[in-house]
Amino acid sequence: MLKPLYNRTMALADHPKALWCLAIVAFVESSVFPIPPDVLMIPMILARPSRAWLVALVALAASVAGGVLGYAIGAFFYEGIGQPVLEAMGKGDAIAEFNTRFNDFGFWAVLGAGITPFPYKVITIMSGWTGMPIGTFIATSILARALRFFIVAGLLWKFGAPIRDFIEHRLGLVFTAFMVVLFGGFLLVRFI
Repeated sequence: MLKPLYNRTMALADHPKALWCLAIVAFVESSVFPIPPDVLMIPMILARPSRAWLVALVALAASVAGGVLGYAIGAFFYEGIGQPVLEAMGKGDAIAEFNTRFNDFGFWAVLGAGITPFPYKVITIMSGWTGMPIGTFIATSILARALRFFIVAGLLWKFGAPIRDFIEHRLGLVFTAFMVVLFGGFLLVRFI
């Protein structure tokens, strides 16, 4: 089901307005779209390495803006639909506790989802749903998405086509392993 959508997204990389297409894909990916902007970034940068940093910047700006939309979805639709249903089921207190715990680790959740293959849109919506401070959400989103997009752009700019397979198939695993080690290190320091 996703293959035709993936192929259409890849075809946008050759479009004369590819940067606008990238901005749209990065924006909607942060809140509802299943295809990450990397599928446009990679062929765009390989075709014109001199524009690698511009491509990464467009993806970053549009992705963070889309993340704010995801945050708004979580903030506005939870209050109107989710919360009354949960309170009617007697689970209102459990959700309040979940919100507090999520926000305690919200920085890490947004950072992790922003640079790993975990769907970023889930965290953007949950951040609004739990009432994470918008400033924390935006700052962490900028950090996470900048790391992800500028590392991809830098690798493609430096190594070109030979690094493409690594980026498409293994970079997510490397980012995930990095987050596990980083988070594990902070937990270790906390308990020592």
